[in-house]
Amino acid sequence: MKKIKISAVSYTNTKPFIYGIEHSDIINEVDLSLDIPSDCANKLIDNKVDIGLIPVATIPLVSNANIITNYCIGSIGAVNSVFIFSNVPVNEIKTVKLDAHSRTSNNLAKVLLKFHFKVDVEFTTNLEAETDAFVLIGDRTFGKKGDFKFAYDMGEEWMKFTGLPFVYAAWVANKTIPEAFIKEFDKALALGLANRESVLKELPVLPNFDLKDYLFDKLNFDLTFDKRKALNLFLDYIKQLD
Repeated sequence: MKKIKISAVSYTNTKPFIYGIEHSDIINEVDLSLDIPSDCANKLIDNKVDIGLIPVATIPLVSNANIITNYCIGSIGAVNSVFIFSNVPVNEIKTVKLDAHSRTSNNLAKVLLKFHFKVDVEFTTNLEAETDAFVLIGDRTFGKKGDFKFAYDMGEEWMKFTGLPFVYAAWVANKTIPEAFIKEFDKALALGLANRESVLKELPVLPNFDLKDYLFDKLNFDLTFDKRKALNLFLDYIKQLD
């Protein structure tokens, strides 16, 4: 049988899912690659993989996109790994450097700055540019909050703005996947979440970041009705940015 090609994010927030896949029989049915979020999306868009754990802002760019599992990378409020870092308060931000790793976080920053904070901001992807603030996501943010005068957790700010949780990435297919596989894949993801203590033991101890709090309390992995509602609302806001 031809293996199903899967691209997943390589960040710590995905480790429970990877653990579940690697510790279940589903591993024999898949060809798994670990990538940064933007590459996960590009592989799915370009039909190089069948399933991707992709930034949700890229879902409209995927042909025949369909979310296939009951799980996601999400948060109910602060997530502690998706930030706008700044040395000036948000009402004084004029320029923002975007993060090359994720279209979702960049769009979330744009949505929050325009509709929540109501500031007019110029954005750049030039890594050498001097800006008032910048977007940073994933493991590269661990322990960085104290390095800046202002750290705006975008999960927390989205909750303040909408009263809803947020979905950063979802398991999306670009074609019809057999129902039997989806059922087993969901079980594998659930297995990983049930073994987060084992995942923690495999991770390095960070002196300035609480990984247990992150995996158990900050991240929320269930793709609930409210998260789907938030996802649709977010995609509607993205359409209003231009």
